[in-house]
This record gives sequence, C-alpha cells and structure tokens, in this order.
Amino acid sequence: MVRGTPTVLPYEYFNPAEDAEALKDAMKGFGTDEDVIISIIGRRTNRQRQQIAEEYKSSYGDDLIDRLKSEVRGDFENVLMALMTPTKNYMATEVREAIQGLGTDEDALIEILAGCCNEEMEEIAEAYQNLYDTSLEDAVASDTSGDFRNLLVALVQGSRKEGHFVDEDAARADAITLYEAGEGSWGTDESDFIKIMCRSSYPHLNEVQRQYKEMTGNSLKKAVEKEFSGHIQKGLCAVLACAKNEQKYYAERIYKSMSGFGTREKPLIRMIVSRSEIDLGDVKQEFMKKYEKSLEEAVENDTSGDFRRMLLVLL
Repeated sequence: MVRGTPTVLPYEYFNPAEDAEALKDAMKGFGTDEDVIISIIGRRTNRQRQQIAEEYKSSYGDDLIDRLKSEVRGDFENVLMALMTPTKNYMATEVREAIQGLGTDEDALIEILAGCCNEEMEEIAEAYQNLYDTSLEDAVASDTSGDFRNLLVALVQGSRKEGHFVDEDAARADAITLYEAGEGSWGTDESDFIKIMCRSSYPHLNEVQRQYKEMTGNSLKKAVEKEFSGHIQKGLCAVLACAKNEQKYYAERIYKSMSGFGTREKPLIRMIVSRSEIDLGDVKQEFMKKYEKSLEEAVENDTSGDFRRMLLVLL
C-alpha cells in the first residue's frame, strides 16, 4: 500500500525467470556473488520477489530462501529473509517475536501497531491467525496487561475511521472529553483516551490536538505525558505522533535504533524494509530535516559490509 513516496517500486523490466537464473548462477560453485543478490532482491518489490521464489522452485526444485540462508550469514541474512518473506507474514512474525520468549518487547509492539492503517492491520491479523492458529488479539492480550493491553487490543481491531473530512465541532467535543478525562479531573479515565485515539481518523485526531491546545494552552501530548506513565504513555504518544506526521515518527524511531552504544539491527531492518514500499522517501526527508544529515549517511556510518550495501540500495 502506497501512502507516500516509496523507495522500492516495481521493476519495469521484470522477468522472474531471468532473475531466478541470475540468482542461481550467483550461488553456484565456490563463493557467492553478493552483488547480484543485492541488485536483484533490493530492487524488486515484495510481490516480485515472491514471483522470483516461485520461479526458482519450479525451475530448479529448490527453495530460494533456504538457498540464500545457506550462502549468507548475520545481519545480511536477516535483511534478506525480511525482504523475501511476504510483507504481512513478516510483520506477523515480528509481532510474534515481540511477545514470545523471555519478556515482552513493548517498544516493538508499539512501533509495529501504532502506525498501521486498517488494511495493514487486517492483513497482519489474517497472517498471524494462519501462521500461529491463534488470533492477533488473543496473542497480544495474553502477553500484556492493564491499560497498555487495552490500547493494543483496541489498535488491532483496525477500526480507525478513514478519510480527510474533519468536523471541527466533533473534534472540539473530543478535546473537551479528553480534558475532562485527564487534566480536568481527579484521576484519569483511560478508556476515553484509548477510544478516541484508536478510532479517530488521523485528520480528526490532529484537529483534536489543535483544539486541545487552543482550549487549554497545553498540548495533548503533554497532557498524556502528565496523566500516564510507562508503556501506555509511550503507546498513546506514538499514536499522536503518527497522526501528526507518520514519516517523522519513523524517522525518529530509525534514528533511535542507531543512536547510543551499538546498533539495534532488528528494528532498523524492520522499519527500512516495511516502509520501503510505503513512504521511505518521505521518511528520508523528515530524517534530513530533523538531524541535518541524510539517512543514507547515518546508515553508512553505523553499519557495514553487505548488510550496509543492501540497506543503501533499499534507501
């Protein structure tokens, strides 16, 4: 789904048989021609990659993903697997990994689910059910708790209103509701925040933020930070950030994955791969605006080898 400026577009001269043969030759004999792998897989859409994999199996009786895994290692292997997996399955497995094992990766859940449109959420939920024989809602609910669980369950319903029409009176009514549910009363009515933020269209939610500021002199984000704490606070702030400027939100998240000590390759791969066919071109612009350097430069300085080369091709 294209919501902005993608960096990976359908390859104009696409021929799955030729690509399959080139990949076969690149992995034949002693050594691997990584240049060929990067130039083909990095410059085809996910749909085209699936066609190459089908052609590879029918022509050579071998699974392309298994063959690639036998040839490469480390972060380069991880980004290749992300690219070769159908997008909805990849995102479903990322949710699965965030809630399985020792502890829950709440930051990953927020990043994946907060910015999904209804269609994307529906696809991830369908893939999750098919892959793990359980619903996405049940999986998320069983591994989280309290208000954070309620927020995630509301998000995975995929019931956000869509469209660009904004009713200013309705937005002001929601701004008043949120004020009375938070700063304007003793205690916080978390359910009002979750309902409005998970069901409102982004244009409506932006108008709510504008009206809230006009009415109280305080930003809705500041109110959330004051009234909430922990993961529910992070989740609500992520929704507000996506409503305001989704591409800026992901630019900041990508920057965070590369800042500090060491690179967090998993979220870096996930965001670059998942946004490459949606709006990565716009994310790059927001990155440049905020950090005064290109995303390519940041990736080049923070990664290495074939992994770096693949990410740069995707960018």
